[in-house]
Amino acid sequence: MPLSVVILAAGKGTRMKSSLPKVLHKLAGKALLEHVYDAARKLGAAEVVIVYGHGGDEVLKQCSHMDASWVEQKQQLGTGHAVQHALEAVNLDNDVLVLYGDVPLTQQHSLQQLLDDFENKIALMTVKLENPTGYGRIMRNQHDQVIGIVEQKDASDAQKQINEVNTGILAANGRLLKNYLDQINNNNAQGEYYLTDIFALAANDGIEIISSHPSAAWEVEGVNNRLQLAMLERIHQANIAEQLMTDGVTLADPARIDVRGEADISSDVFIDVNVILEGAVKIGSGSHIGANSIIINSVIGENVKVYANCIIESAVVDNNAEVGPFARLRPDAHLHSNSKVGNFVEIKKSVIGEGSKVNHLSYIGDTEMGKNVNIGAGTITCNYDGANKHKTVIKDNVFVGSDTQLVAPVTVGENVTIGAGATITKNTEDNVLVISRSPQKSIKGWERPKKKI
Repeated sequence: MPLSVVILAAGKGTRMKSSLPKVLHKLAGKALLEHVYDAARKLGAAEVVIVYGHGGDEVLKQCSHMDASWVEQKQQLGTGHAVQHALEAVNLDNDVLVLYGDVPLTQQHSLQQLLDDFENKIALMTVKLENPTGYGRIMRNQHDQVIGIVEQKDASDAQKQINEVNTGILAANGRLLKNYLDQINNNNAQGEYYLTDIFALAANDGIEIISSHPSAAWEVEGVNNRLQLAMLERIHQANIAEQLMTDGVTLADPARIDVRGEADISSDVFIDVNVILEGAVKIGSGSHIGANSIIINSVIGENVKVYANCIIESAVVDNNAEVGPFARLRPDAHLHSNSKVGNFVEIKKSVIGEGSKVNHLSYIGDTEMGKNVNIGAGTITCNYDGANKHKTVIKDNVFVGSDTQLVAPVTVGENVTIGAGATITKNTEDNVLVISRSPQKSIKGWERPKKKI
């Protein structure tokens, strides 16, 4: 049976104390709602329907990339009311799975278990908690069959002792779900239409309610405040760290790595403390990532050394290259194999050729650099004329002396040596020495400027 997923994301999230809608707060660099949407897509959902409300314009703007139908819940009258609205956009012949936009860490295998074998039934995910306060309690009969759910505010003292609680996640055939939602009312302490009321109705009709449990309680933890968000962030990062180490990656401290995207890391990689990996990051076998480094949407080859305190963004670093410490690779930087970018060097939209070195205190932008080039300390490419960017070409085996300015557009020929302190404004021939500084001279009687009183 095809699957439709309904995601409830209309809540205001008052306890977040934020102008940002709760479902847009980020966990591991991604909005809570996006985590839930991704889970739905991994299940192979034929359609996803998202119910939105508070901060709707902002939610729609930030989540416009999601392939989903959007249904607005203008009045917040409970979860049952929200799902009723969603079903207006759902193919009722499908099975329907209900998820929540503020419950970001439910695992695919737990959801799949819920979906398996519930034909003509209703499936409910429950969890047992040491402290169930605040949650709806699962009511069972003498045969251990689910017969209903009672909310905390409506529960008796005896019912409050039950530690099996409702997670809110459920699955049912679309038409069956609509039938029971049409029968619920708001005769309860909160005056809301509880989605959970459908279970008592189903039990009274003799429909079996199948229950399953997640692998861990944190899978069904929701985010209501920043403390809970931080707790789930740490759980998520710990899970990632555990998987990385299982796959053969060495982490200097598993508690001090943040992965905020999709990291494809090969075995025998070493990652030091406080490293942040954002977006799509790939790191090849044998590479070493130094402490406090940030790598964003980049590809790092094999046996690469990234020393401490580097920032690498939208760049490619080929095998056996070295970066840093304190280096910055900006978008479209490409370091070829065996090249080296050293301390306090910034590379932007440039190719650094095989075996070439930019070791100290330099800026290289909009540059195509050949093989075995040596760039002296303090060298910069002057690529911006105040209005437009221009390209610098440095061919193979060039030696550039310290404190040189290469004023683009300019091409430096093969095997050229540029003397220290030069300003290069014209193209050079191959195999020449280029010096542009004036001869040294001394001026007697010269006095330094003095402050005017």
